[in-house]
Amino acid sequence: MPAASAAKPRPLQGIDRVAALLMAMGTPAANRVMKHFEADEIRLITRSIASLKPVSTAQIESLVEDFASNFAGGANLVGTVADVEQLLQGVLPPEQIADIMNDIMGAANQSIWDRISTVNENVLATYVAKEHPQTAALMLSKVKPACAAKVLSFIPEDKRNGIMRRMLTFKPIVDATMQVIERTVHEDFMMNFSRNAGADPHARMADIINKMDRDAMETVLASLASTRPKSAEILKGLLFTFDDIVKLTPRARTALFDQVPTDKLVLALKGTDPEFREIILQSLGARVRRMVEQEMAGSEPAPAKDVMEARRTVTDLALDMAGRGEIEISSGTEEDAYVR
Repeated sequence: MPAASAAKPRPLQGIDRVAALLMAMGTPAANRVMKHFEADEIRLITRSIASLKPVSTAQIESLVEDFASNFAGGANLVGTVADVEQLLQGVLPPEQIADIMNDIMGAANQSIWDRISTVNENVLATYVAKEHPQTAALMLSKVKPACAAKVLSFIPEDKRNGIMRRMLTFKPIVDATMQVIERTVHEDFMMNFSRNAGADPHARMADIINKMDRDAMETVLASLASTRPKSAEILKGLLFTFDDIVKLTPRARTALFDQVPTDKLVLALKGTDPEFREIILQSLGARVRRMVEQEMAGSEPAPAKDVMEARRTVTDLALDMAGRGEIEISSGTEEDAYVR
């Protein structure tokens, strides 16, 4: 901070320390580091960068001592939204950058109920069922209707009917009281949910590895197998890759590919062997199959990066659908298929 300033620099805590260090690295080095973060972690870091207060050289030097040993110099930093966008260039595809930027600029306006509406309905139903019916009714009257409908379907009929009757007879709640309720729900449910969601290190690691390309995935698993073979075996059972799509039941594959855009599917199938491709094509309706086959026959080779991105889109969708209980990714035949 400037020498003339009398204000003492605000101590950096938690994610702010990471944000300051990344900014001090500069864009090229920060890009390389951020490629190893998950999307949720990138969101947290970028939000911190966007609101980062001035950071002194002394603070940067202290951070460097904590995080690494080979760093020289420092800088006074003030984070802006523009800094976020610059750091993400080359790390993520443009549409994902746009999504994160929209999230940063709109996060402050997103209510606790919007965030709760994105939680797995089964998890939310378990929490709501343990609450007083009046509390449960309030929560379900605030979340999105589609979320409330799914949550209610998991609750026993006698309790469900009581909750819905209470939802019909609510009286207006003053703002001050609602703020206390929202703060309590945030602390009691959302924060505990976030902690519990990451409680299983194997599940969290599997989620990270699922986001890697195949070469990186195999390297990580080989390394783990040599040092922690039991953990490596557990992780293998939790992973789901593009190759594993042929292990889904025919019904699950059909449900999955009903939601995959044709252009993404054409890209994802490029370079696959005929046996694998035929299994996928059998999951499509006759008209869609003809379209895909025609596009594949007449299209030019695509960059490997675009192909891998399309396959990642398909597998991410499968994992999302499995998380919502729409498909089961651990069942089906054990056909062998290897993407070339």
